[in-house]
Amino acid sequence: MSPALMLALLGITLALPGARALDCYFGGAETVRNVSEQPLQWTTSQKNCGEGLGCQETVMIAQNELSLYLVLLKGCTQAANQEARVTEHTTGPGLSIISYTRVCRENLCNDLATSLPLWTPSPPKVPGSVRCPACLSTESCLSAPELTCPAESSHCYSGVLHLTAGGGTTRLQVQGCISQPGCNLLNGTQEVGPISLQETCYPQGNLTCHRGVMLRMSASLSQDPVKWSTPAEQQCNPGEVCQETLLLIDVGHRSILLGSKGCSQIRTPATTIHSRPPGVLVASYARVCSSDYCNSAASSSVLVNALPRPAAPAPGHLQCPSCLVLGSCSESSNVVTCPQGTSHCYKGQIFLSGGGVTSPVGIQGCVAHPSSTLLSRRQTIGVFNVLEEREGDDKVDPPPILSGAAPGPSLAWVVGLGLSLALWCGAPSLLTLFPHNP
Repeated sequence: MSPALMLALLGITLALPGARALDCYFGGAETVRNVSEQPLQWTTSQKNCGEGLGCQETVMIAQNELSLYLVLLKGCTQAANQEARVTEHTTGPGLSIISYTRVCRENLCNDLATSLPLWTPSPPKVPGSVRCPACLSTESCLSAPELTCPAESSHCYSGVLHLTAGGGTTRLQVQGCISQPGCNLLNGTQEVGPISLQETCYPQGNLTCHRGVMLRMSASLSQDPVKWSTPAEQQCNPGEVCQETLLLIDVGHRSILLGSKGCSQIRTPATTIHSRPPGVLVASYARVCSSDYCNSAASSSVLVNALPRPAAPAPGHLQCPSCLVLGSCSESSNVVTCPQGTSHCYKGQIFLSGGGVTSPVGIQGCVAHPSSTLLSRRQTIGVFNVLEEREGDDKVDPPPILSGAAPGPSLAWVVGLGLSLALWCGAPSLLTLFPHNP
């Protein structure tokens, strides 16, 4: 516990004439713990206070999805009596801050020994689309882990709570998910018992993200992950987040993997299988996040590991041309024997734009149904704009960014870095704290 907070317990003022000196519980603690340890219990020592003084106790808990910070003060006070009061300054899911205060004038009346009055079991979380760093620390949050926020919490908070008592201050760095933007985690509260509070939010500057495009072609990209790295970076515009998108197309003997990292305003992450085997496989991975360099997936395993692993189907009787190229398939594509479960031949193009990619992808292969579309009329995949044109369909105009472009691909090449993530947790001090056993 910081010396400043301990000093708050030592101030004694002039006694009132004829008043009785009380015995009060006395002590203090400041600790960062795993949230799974809630509720906590504690034991304290006792002290005989000066005549006319009362007993006080203050508990404040800040909590995110990983950790909780608890500060506890018990001792003597000249303040007027106050019934036990629980105040929810910020409510979850995500970040929450709650406090308990009491002043009384009976022997050992400041006898709260558990955080149960401040604790409510968390309901099951429905994950949302935003990811934020999560940290509570009196030291550093530079390498805080990043978590998917609950659906109700769509913004990231980063700031410092200054807790002052007795002339000194403890700085608690706070990161986590909140439901509304802004710098008002305390909801206007400036004092909790003998503790003065002040909030400072870090400037919400523009993010810096990994940036680059990856292109791989081989026969096994749907089974074997490949490295995905980018040494370049990008300074985002206000309101943008970091993104990383992978698109995999596999026609059996050949596969293409396209990847993009950078900044985006798109906030619809998903891992999706658009077209399933047998026949042509099209699958994608898209992720957005809200901290510097957080788009740091180091390989295509983030997509490949989510794909089904069915046994190889036996060959059927259908034969189809098979082709997968950046550009357009030729009229002399190789003919292959299709697997069982397919009944028709597919020929078409997917026009891609966005995320540093501008290219049509020519596709021929086996499909299960005559009306099969590979993208189910989807128009975006992560940062990519997509437009599918099948042979026999009415001609469609490609996305405006492709108008007048050469038929070949336009790809920028880059490679990537990963982040080492850790969470610092403090140790208890001055009090004995331990998990509650009901």
